[in-house]
Amino acid sequence: MNFVHIEDFFHPDAGYQVNLLTKLQLNQGHSVTIVTSELEKFPSWLIAFFGKDDIQRKDAAFTERTGVKVVRVPLLGFYSGRSIYKRSIFRRVDRLDPDVLFIHGEDTLIAMEYLLRVRRLRFPIVFDCHMLEMASENRFKEMFRFCYRKYFTPIIIKHHIPLIRVVDSDYVQKCLGIPLERTELLSFGTDTQYFSPNKDARKAFRNAHGIDDEAFVVLYAGKLDNSKGGMFLAETIKAKLTPSRVSNITFVVVGNTADEYGAAVEQLFAGSENRIIRFGTQSYPDLASFYQAADIAIYPKQCSLSFFEAQSCGLPVLFEANEINNQRAAWGGAIAFKAGDMDDFRSKILYLEGMPAKEFDKLAENGRRYVLENYNYAPIAQKFTDVMIAAHTQFHKKTARV
Repeated sequence: MNFVHIEDFFHPDAGYQVNLLTKLQLNQGHSVTIVTSELEKFPSWLIAFFGKDDIQRKDAAFTERTGVKVVRVPLLGFYSGRSIYKRSIFRRVDRLDPDVLFIHGEDTLIAMEYLLRVRRLRFPIVFDCHMLEMASENRFKEMFRFCYRKYFTPIIIKHHIPLIRVVDSDYVQKCLGIPLERTELLSFGTDTQYFSPNKDARKAFRNAHGIDDEAFVVLYAGKLDNSKGGMFLAETIKAKLTPSRVSNITFVVVGNTADEYGAAVEQLFAGSENRIIRFGTQSYPDLASFYQAADIAIYPKQCSLSFFEAQSCGLPVLFEANEINNQRAAWGGAIAFKAGDMDDFRSKILYLEGMPAKEFDKLAENGRRYVLENYNYAPIAQKFTDVMIAAHTQFHKKTARV
């Protein structure tokens, strides 16, 4: 089949859902195209993590590597986390003649525009939802949710538009009025073969960066903005953390910073009493060696999709206690600290460092098993495809009756 995906923000070096899902769907034998935004009108804070330099060459390299085509559409602007596309996007998508159109984010502006056009479409649409209540900080959110429930939810329900939840949350029901039984739950995952423990890679990385074999390496790989707790992390590891079991604790921090907030974060890192090795944002494939070299992965705020890569590489994870993270920790491969509590965050790092080897190895084993059994992305991607094919079948049954 011919699948077209619309994703407001796509970067070929990222490891987001659209990067992996489209590649796997092409491997399943489908034709796949990503329609996305040009990056010129994105705010600097959003694109700083991956950057926009040489994006055409990187798109072309992604297509050469995966077979997935990338089409960038100009924007009128960007507001409240949403791309405002020029009207040409509809003509571009029509020319691609999709069998199914997958729109990432049911509450994006383009998703809502397609809902208003649903009666005139020649193809079915499928949505997904990544949203969590804790991630919604817009002061107009209640007004938006009211309007969505009133005008858009009835269209989704009336036309039986598939909606896939990629996190186990009741957000769509609680906030948008879409019954959970009208949705599918298909969580994100990872490539468990590529992201796996590797002793040789661990040794090579440590040798290359002057890290002792016996050092306890704490990894953070991700955004360093306010939403992901960049300042909180920098303040947490400013004062010396003294190990009880190993020679030293080394922090490896991966990710770009931007603007005044980022400069303040970098200043704290530079003044830390701990050893911190800084790296800029890495491409998704290159992250494997970082996970393989570390002992634990930490996430100072909210939750992160890179959790799956970390656990797949056998890393125990330390993150804040919240709805999603508590579910992930229940398998015994991760532990949580009290959200926003710097002292608890520090003490949990030291707790993991000082944990007896058998207990620590059990944490690592549980984390790897959790991902292998539940989040191996190849079979998950097939389930996404099954939803899309079912939508295509249902759509053409309905149009045949009309």
